[in-house]
Amino acid sequence: MSSHPVAPAWSTTQWFNSSPLSLEVLAGRPVALFAFQMLCPGCVTHCLPQAKRLAALFAGTDLAVVGLHTVFEHHDAMTPVALKAFLHEYRIGFPVGVDEPGRPGPIPVTMERYGMRGTPTAILIDRAGRLREQAFGAVDDLLLGAAVARLIDERVSPG
Repeated sequence: MSSHPVAPAWSTTQWFNSSPLSLEVLAGRPVALFAFQMLCPGCVTHCLPQAKRLAALFAGTDLAVVGLHTVFEHHDAMTPVALKAFLHEYRIGFPVGVDEPGRPGPIPVTMERYGMRGTPTAILIDRAGRLREQAFGAVDDLLLGAAVARLIDERVSPG
């Protein structure tokens, strides 16, 4: 019996570089989810380049690298139109979902479900859809790579 909780569902309003994704669509695959804001310095300098490297390094596997644009500040500046240009300029090719805005507050729905403290946040979900790791801020490349490799090597146990 696992002590890891089931990862909460994502609530998105739009997708870039992909048809709409969900944990159900990605069932059976390990997932590396990177929550970011395009005006977040740590996201631009560390998180997104790291996600790109991870996607390239594990391209021959079934790892799903997914971005989640989760805006909790500067809402008027970080629109889907601006995000589309940002993804093009920074050559982000992996799927990116737009987190559903929070109502009535500023915290987006998926961000709230995961209890994120801010951006960047890296989240690892195993093949069984369980939340395995969640880290706020910069994550060391070697530690992230090792954790992802372990998830890829794991097989879902029957039942």
